[in-house]
Amino acid sequence: MNDTHAGTTQKIGIGVDFGTSNSVAALFDGRNITLVKLEQNSAIMPSATYIDRQLKITTGQAAIDAYISGNTGRKVELSAEVLGEGRTSTGQTGDYGLPEEAATQKFYGQSIVDAGEPGRLFRGVKRLLGDSTVSRLMVFDRPFRLVALITPLLLYIRQAIEEALAQPGVPPGQQANHACIGHPVNFEGRATDSNSSGMRRLAEACRYAGVERRSFYPEPIAAATSYLLTRSDLSVKRLLAVDFGGGTLDLCIMEQNNGQFQVVATHGIGLGGDHIDQQLFRALLFPLLGKGERWRRKGEDREIETLFPFEQYEDLILNWAVSYRLNQNQYTTPVMDRMAAGDEAAIKFRRLYELIKQNYSYLAFQCIKEIKASLSEQQTAWLDIPEIDVELEVTRSQFEELISGLLEDFRLAVTTTLDMANIESQQVDLVIRTGGSCLIPAVKNILNQQFPDKVVEHDPFTGVASGLAIAEYHGLGSAFSD
Repeated sequence: MNDTHAGTTQKIGIGVDFGTSNSVAALFDGRNITLVKLEQNSAIMPSATYIDRQLKITTGQAAIDAYISGNTGRKVELSAEVLGEGRTSTGQTGDYGLPEEAATQKFYGQSIVDAGEPGRLFRGVKRLLGDSTVSRLMVFDRPFRLVALITPLLLYIRQAIEEALAQPGVPPGQQANHACIGHPVNFEGRATDSNSSGMRRLAEACRYAGVERRSFYPEPIAAATSYLLTRSDLSVKRLLAVDFGGGTLDLCIMEQNNGQFQVVATHGIGLGGDHIDQQLFRALLFPLLGKGERWRRKGEDREIETLFPFEQYEDLILNWAVSYRLNQNQYTTPVMDRMAAGDEAAIKFRRLYELIKQNYSYLAFQCIKEIKASLSEQQTAWLDIPEIDVELEVTRSQFEELISGLLEDFRLAVTTTLDMANIESQQVDLVIRTGGSCLIPAVKNILNQQFPDKVVEHDPFTGVASGLAIAEYHGLGSAFSD
């Protein structure tokens, strides 16, 4: 699936790594890899889409900047959603033989319409592609298909590739209407058709974005392919590639036979940086927002004391894209009542109130991501969120303890992959780790302990895109019809 024109145009392989957190594109001419500049000063672009009230779409870092500018510190006021309108009759007949109208009544739904919201930001939509139960997301009063939310990103990437192919030094006649697109081994989803659903939606979005000739390739195999491009070490008989990104953990085992590597096992689970961020948010911030505190209020004939129902807030807080829904009386009234108690815990509920009313969930998550990155480089870091008066020192050992369950899931996924290939750890000659979550020291340690002196880091954020470009150049991808 590579372009040649009149038998003279040099072949160029194009790879597109559309990731949960970030996206990267690469070109391969048979010898050299070139990363496509997707942002002003970077080849790495956040997988973000922002849609304003005029339905103007912005992508990448500009989308995030627009969301932060328009929403941080904004007081959210929800209005009732009009579901329909009904008319009542007097029972009398009017001049034209029609019932006379006595009154018109509007029917309202839950208060979930944020009339002042300037725009909606969508990140991590890739995680939803495999869930066939989720077909559309509301953008103001319009339902948008998931495909429609990711198409602008892919279109922007294709246009950036088009510009890169027009640069001096690139053989003339190149087109950007073809590419090899990466996909996880297993899309996230609760149904048995998650992979077919995810591939169908991804392929459809690529078609709408102008990628007329498209092939698809598993992401961990692409990472291994880009690593092996410049290496011809015949002593490596078995290779394990570990791609631990923002949404999924993907693994593959490859064996060398007569100088050629063949895939013998692949495995993937829904575990990534997003899951780690949510776990850190639960463990570090929930107790500072009132989780576990008690609530005393007056009943009909006596005073009632129970735990504050924090569990009713958790899912909406963790899903920052819809956390504005907390601005309903059923959520804000208990918080205000608890704040009025005036005790030490009231400070926590003041934080929760500010988080809700000022729409700070996204900002808090960004701070969580920053401390996670800092703890990959140093032993201690500060979680500093002045907007809600949070300043907390976190150590690396504390961080590792908080995500110990997820680390065990990682360890189990590696073992499962070895079992699928029917081999032991010592039979693996080389381990390649890539993806942003593979930079976490605890993840490195797990691999180093299981495969001592065999683990190498490989382009954490760009290795997959490079491998996809190589795969397209050599026609290794598979077609998928949407």
